[in-house]
Amino acid sequence: MDSDPDPVADEDLLVRAATEPAAFEPLVARHSVALHGYLARRAPAAADDLLSEVWLQAFAHRHTFDAARGAARAWLFGVARNVLARHWQRAARDPGPSAADEPSGSDPWQAVDQRLDALAAGPQIHAGLAELPPVERELLLLVAWEGLTPTEAAAVVGIPAGTARSRLHRARARLRSRLSDGTLTTLTGELA
Repeated sequence: MDSDPDPVADEDLLVRAATEPAAFEPLVARHSVALHGYLARRAPAAADDLLSEVWLQAFAHRHTFDAARGAARAWLFGVARNVLARHWQRAARDPGPSAADEPSGSDPWQAVDQRLDALAAGPQIHAGLAELPPVERELLLLVAWEGLTPTEAAAVVGIPAGTARSRLHRARARLRSRLSDGTLTTLTGELA
């Protein structure tokens, strides 16, 4: 985070960056770690390259950001999600030498249990995540892993905030029903 006691808001920086490219630089410093984590949990072998692509795409399309539609952080995660989707599509069409390390053109949920802290519940969590519709799964993981608010996660997946909250509640309830002992708290938030 910026050490300035009153840092310029991300949204202001992104708007300014449309005409002042140097205003984009603090965004890279503020959000690279979180975006890299998002990518590394989904495509570990390609995360560094994907992060570079995220920043290239975000910079190239910075003029499309509309602060009235949501936070800059959510917009950046949306760019990351689109870059990741294109990566998986390319991998499905033309698996390269790192194909063994990456999912075969789809979300890498077969490896989720290896990345969760709740190892004892890994198989149940894996099965529960695999059963969720893709948008619900993505919302849940954006909130749990990436620390986005439900409103920010809604902007990332391109649905209204109320719909996202409803789907997030439904996803949590489905996973809660799989685990009766509460070991899913760190993943789903307020289980009780």
